Amino acid sequence: MPLKKGSSKTVISENIRELIAAGHPQNQAIAIALKMAGKSKTTTLKRPKGKLSSRSTRKRNKKS
Repeated sequence: MPLKKGSSKTVISENIRELIAAGHPQNQAIAIALKMAGKSKTTTLKRPKGKLSSRSTRKRNKKS
């Protein structure tokens, strides 16, 4: 069955479900569905601006 067109979260979720049912590994199904929607994993999982990761915080605290 062909994948649905669109970039809404609902369509992406349905496409991921369909790809997993077809036998694709979960990570590959996510990548395919996001590519079909014209999105990338980094654009959907961005961290909030201005927040430092724990790694950056540790580096900054270590220097002082």
